[in-house]
Amino acid sequence: MINKTRDADVQPFSGLTPAVVLDAASACGLEPDGRLFALNSYENRVYQLGAGERQLVLKFYRPGRWSDAQILEEHVFTAELAAAELPVAAPLTLPGGTLLHFQHYRFAAFPWRRGRPPELDAGEARELLGRSLARLHQVGARHPFAQRPRISIERLGWEARAQVLRDGLLPERLLERYASVSGALLERVTGAFAAVGATHDIRLHGDCHLGNLLWDEHGPVFVDLDDCAMGPRVQDLWMLLAGSPAEQQRQWGELLEGYRQFADFDWREVRLIEPLRALRMLHHAAWVSQRWADPAFPRAFPWFGEERYWEGYLQDLLEQFDPIEAPPLLRGDD
Repeated sequence: MINKTRDADVQPFSGLTPAVVLDAASACGLEPDGRLFALNSYENRVYQLGAGERQLVLKFYRPGRWSDAQILEEHVFTAELAAAELPVAAPLTLPGGTLLHFQHYRFAAFPWRRGRPPELDAGEARELLGRSLARLHQVGARHPFAQRPRISIERLGWEARAQVLRDGLLPERLLERYASVSGALLERVTGAFAAVGATHDIRLHGDCHLGNLLWDEHGPVFVDLDDCAMGPRVQDLWMLLAGSPAEQQRQWGELLEGYRQFADFDWREVRLIEPLRALRMLHHAAWVSQRWADPAFPRAFPWFGEERYWEGYLQDLLEQFDPIEAPPLLRGDD
């Protein structure tokens, strides 16, 4: 049974009409010419804006998710990366700064970056991506975030589990099973992190999957650092692997061939890949559950409210037990 009793602020973008977006752009001096296209986005709202000869991207931040200080820290990190000649989409500094306000909305303006979806099986593409990620991490290692979150079992695991249990989207007959399976999975994740021991956490992209990468004539372009966080370096590497064990090993070798040209890698971190995958599985379900009253989410995930989805999801969680406790798929340093 879907819980329809939600606070009024769960649809925070209901008043963000095209006219309001254009007025916001005008208010910060961007001189829009009327060309406006909504881009694919769930968490925030993102638009391509025509401003004379320029094409810009306006990103409106979801209220209540990040504080102003956390967003500004993201902007500072992105500016550091751009200053180091890393291929990133960095926010423009306008008279109001990088974080702009209009009515009750917060937004930032970015240059439009042309690019195509990455084709990582092209010759030397993964090696080039590995070099770029290593350079990003070298900048990220200079000093820690003061405001941004950390990749942690508590935030991505236990808090996510509690979110799902209280939101009312999980069928009642599966509540006890979900509580048991997710709790047991998190105990295994906790044990795996303890076995690896302390890692040297740095500032990361945090959500480095193919959907947050473009490819231009020079190589990869990193976009959307909305989830940047403190964490182990492997967090920005494992989501770029896919396919059979043999394919993933080949992809890993290509990535690390480039990565190690610019940065060291702590080989203990390969043992965190499956625990991190488990945390992402738990967090993703909680994220959709928490945002369900936002009309964008039922449209994007129509199966999420169905019992068969949750049955399959629980099976996926159960199947994640063994990979966490098995020897790591990827080979370490020889």
